[in-house]
Amino acid sequence: MDNVANLSIAYFLSALLFVQMRCTLSVLLILLREGRRHRRMLMECSSAATAVMLHFAPRTSRYRECWMRVRSKDWWERVVLKEFTDAEWREHFRMSRRSFDKLCGLMEQTLSPQDVTVRAPIPLQMRVAIALFKLSNCAEYRVIANQFGVHKSTVKKFVYSFCKGMVSSVIHSLIQAPAAEEARAIARRFEQKFSIPQIVGCIDSTHIPVLPPRDGYKDFMNRNGWPSYVLQAVVDDTYRFWNINCKMPGCAHDASVLRQSVLFDQAQLLPKEPRELSGVSVNLFILGNQAYPLLDWLMKSYADSPHVTPQQESFNDCLRSARTTMEIAFSRLKSRWKVLIKKSDFHYTFTPSVIATCCALHNFCENEKEMVSPSWTEEAAALEHGLPQPGVRSYSGSDSSDGQKIRLALTDYLQANAPLRKSVF
Repeated sequence: MDNVANLSIAYFLSALLFVQMRCTLSVLLILLREGRRHRRMLMECSSAATAVMLHFAPRTSRYRECWMRVRSKDWWERVVLKEFTDAEWREHFRMSRRSFDKLCGLMEQTLSPQDVTVRAPIPLQMRVAIALFKLSNCAEYRVIANQFGVHKSTVKKFVYSFCKGMVSSVIHSLIQAPAAEEARAIARRFEQKFSIPQIVGCIDSTHIPVLPPRDGYKDFMNRNGWPSYVLQAVVDDTYRFWNINCKMPGCAHDASVLRQSVLFDQAQLLPKEPRELSGVSVNLFILGNQAYPLLDWLMKSYADSPHVTPQQESFNDCLRSARTTMEIAFSRLKSRWKVLIKKSDFHYTFTPSVIATCCALHNFCENEKEMVSPSWTEEAAALEHGLPQPGVRSYSGSDSSDGQKIRLALTDYLQANAPLRKSVF
């Protein structure tokens, strides 16, 4: 009986354990199914929310407070256009109101506002004035923007557009080599002033500050240790440029700049107008300094030597006197446009366009008889002390035989037709 009772109890306990295990397993399966269903629901909700955020939700950008800020154009519209005298126009824009209006006419095709714009377009006169103000003062874009009541990006856009338009369409009418008749007139005036015949222009170079690139920085460093472009120019007796080249970096020698220029490549196209001097046929020529080679169309002085004759010394002195026109032209150019003597914020690839624009504007002012204020010259001279010009490096190559013959003929002509002059340099 005891065995039967024990078996019954064991069976009962086994059954109870089986039922408990089955219930536990069922609960676990239910929990697993619920867990999967919950995770699936979360993933679906997450995917739906992501889709809504990416495709339907608004972008989380900064709220724009206003479409255009209110800026005052009172200084330009009321003070400048209505109250400025010619002296004030020259002080701020380097030319009188009459000349300014004429310049606006030249720039009308390239700088006029578009017909269809979102906002009221800035008029042509204001665009030209902004560019001239920048070139004459080299002020920051922010300062000019506050002065004219526009944004600084607008100032930069107008300055770049003005220079590009000047270089592309206007500069060729303001800077060009003289034709035969004009060349003869230039030579006559040079001879009347300095006794040397057949001079059609003077050539020299000056260094213009530039913001150089990080790569190739050393190429722009001149001998005085500051980065620059070399501006090579030829001027006539009225201080107007008729040829310029401003694409070579500051490390280049003047003779190398000449050989890389259009002037050198097309020298045979210059007016000849030969004239018999001391038995030698002498064409029109350009005066240079010791940095340039002696050619049949480019004259320079005799090299300093104890063996220089009085006649040669007199020739050197007359030549130096004639070349003062070059110094005066560069002085007037930089006095008007101070952007050429300050470290500007233009990109180095755009700086040649700025230089060419200033040269064209210089010619425009000279044509319109616009005077240079002595205060501008004094200020420019003070600024140039901070960036002194490199000295002249003499040309080390050989001179042409034709050039030597012409220089000797000119020396004999001066000896026969002009009193000997002793150099004071």
